[in-house]
Amino acid sequence: MTIRQIQEEIIDEFSMFDDWMQRYEYIIDLGKSLPIIKDTFKTDDNLIKGCQSKVWLHSEVENNTVKYTADSDAILTKGIVALLLRVFSEQHPKDIIEADTSFIDEIGLKEHLSPTRANGLVSMVKQIKMYAIAQQANLTT
Repeated sequence: MTIRQIQEEIIDEFSMFDDWMQRYEYIIDLGKSLPIIKDTFKTDDNLIKGCQSKVWLHSEVENNTVKYTADSDAILTKGIVALLLRVFSEQHPKDIIEADTSFIDEIGLKEHLSPTRANGLVSMVKQIKMYAIAQQANLTT
């Protein structure tokens, strides 16, 4: 499935909810299904700077795609990172780098987060793309 197809699927899912309390519950549920990151990857090097909560993000290349694992010490943030990994994990680095992230605005996520959480969301997307840039460079060398 392409990044855009996954984003469209998420937009459709979010449109089914009547209010933001239901959407928050859905995001929290997504966090509960986040695959467990290995403790060896819960290092300061993998901490995302700019997040209010602790968020660890790790990437590795598998079959020319970037596979991300992550975790957070906050349940809502864990759900947000799970949503992002659903979109970007197991995609080709070039596609991740070039991906539009307007789906975040389309579902209204950023506007329904506190300013510090919204900044954290931006930092997560930035780090996901930075890892993809690094992995793309590794694939071409």
